[in-house]
Amino acid sequence: MIPMPSSAALQVVILAAGQGKRMRSGLPKVLHPIAGRPLINHVIDTARLLAPTRLCVVIGHGGDQVRAALADVDVAWATQDRQLGTGHAVMQALPYLDEAGTVLILYGDVPLIASGTLRSLVDAASAGHVALLTQSLEQPKGYGRIVRNGAGRVVRIVEEKDASEAQRGIREVNTGIMALPRASLARWLGQLKNENAQGEYYLTDVIAAAVADGVAVEVRHPAAAHESLGVNSKSELATLERHYQMNRANQLMQQGVTLADPARIDVRGDLNCGRDVAIDVNCIFEGTVTLGDGVKVGANCILRDVSIGAGTEIKPFTLIEEGVIGANAR
Repeated sequence: MIPMPSSAALQVVILAAGQGKRMRSGLPKVLHPIAGRPLINHVIDTARLLAPTRLCVVIGHGGDQVRAALADVDVAWATQDRQLGTGHAVMQALPYLDEAGTVLILYGDVPLIASGTLRSLVDAASAGHVALLTQSLEQPKGYGRIVRNGAGRVVRIVEEKDASEAQRGIREVNTGIMALPRASLARWLGQLKNENAQGEYYLTDVIAAAVADGVAVEVRHPAAAHESLGVNSKSELATLERHYQMNRANQLMQQGVTLADPARIDVRGDLNCGRDVAIDVNCIFEGTVTLGDGVKVGANCILRDVSIGAGTEIKPFTLIEEGVIGANAR
């Protein structure tokens, strides 16, 4: 077995070079919005919660647009000029990374991944192991399958287009998110070949390379199935928007907010609520909104960058922008 160094240093690579043809849009896929913000911003914010020492974003198609949209975000930018696969994309990030520690691979179109899930994955890789995020699906079509040996250990990942009929029956699938030791990553990437159905350099092939080196592959699972869902179409974008909003609605209700219907609220920014706040259906909150104790918001309201004083009632069909309203108003 090749010894692996242990280090607490974490570096994050976010892959954001894909074109997203099925979006049928001139806007790069990672700039399409969830909750009013680009997909990739959600990924960057979650990555920041892990306090990485380096954060590198790999761009390609529409890269200038992505950089312009994220001009105020402090990241390193790597460019994948030709779309030759996920393994090739990570190769472009190597010059921007330190040579020690753990590298976490994320995707700019997977916006709902939770920081707790990623922390569990990074912890599993901290001893120089490879850690892989997988999940089991009733309908695994389209995903790479996790191949295990007789002892139940992961030995490789096979993409669906390259899988045998038996392998396509495997329900445990690869989410694409993984954490690996930086010290070995360059060597494993250098061993990749594009002898597959898509003629690409698959990042997933580093799993077999790690196993060949005697490196343990640890497996972790997302706390919720929707965490690892990506966006490839406008339909999938809408599905993740609803997941995000339901998550936010549940958080508000856990804080004591009364929602007339948690399926009919849209939070597109920061919504801060005091005690005994009640919100009716079809309300939209944008920017930074603060609702004081006992505030009641009627149906079909839009509040954008406002502060509402305690005891105030906002009547239905009200639009308020960039204002401050005092207590006990109507």
